[in-house]
Amino acid sequence: MAAADVPVDLGRDEAREAAVRELRDPAYVSDDPNPLERAIDWVLTRLGELFAGAGGMSGITAITVVVAVAVLVVIVIRLRVGATARALRPDGSVFGSTAMTAAEHRAAAEKAAAAGDLAEAVRERFRAVVRELEQRGVLDARAGRTVDEVAFEAGRALPVLAEDLHGAAVQFDDVWYGGRPATVEGYQRVVAVDGKVRG
Repeated sequence: MAAADVPVDLGRDEAREAAVRELRDPAYVSDDPNPLERAIDWVLTRLGELFAGAGGMSGITAITVVVAVAVLVVIVIRLRVGATARALRPDGSVFGSTAMTAAEHRAAAEKAAAAGDLAEAVRERFRAVVRELEQRGVLDARAGRTVDEVAFEAGRALPVLAEDLHGAAVQFDDVWYGGRPATVEGYQRVVAVDGKVRG
């Protein structure tokens, strides 16, 4: 009989430690709900209990509770996707309230990049691209234009640069609205697009 076939006698403490080590394996916890899932489950359970208890309430009280919950749901939805959310979120427009030339935006981008603020550098360089397009008459100067509108309108006017403009717009969106960290490579891609627009 081989040594591997011989059963190993473990004491109580050794067995417990072996079990703890085994259960620490990430494979055992991968299906655990995350905190958000647990919170949603808790809220749904409480709502279920509330509606189950509504059977013992008077008709007016039960209707009041149901209406209050419905109003709460509508408010939450409006805050997430409605006009209120648009008012609370940044508007997505390219420019702030200060009017600057393309050269001024370029200089601000270089200053931000030199200071290591790549997100601001990406934003200012994209603003330089847009202002350059406006100064050259490719785009009309219009307040409130979004980065997607810039890419679409300028790409239609300059089909040879459409893909580059779209890439620069995606870079801007990813950094400013997608929460992705700006990189030197991403900034240099916007710089390259700026150079093509100027050329």
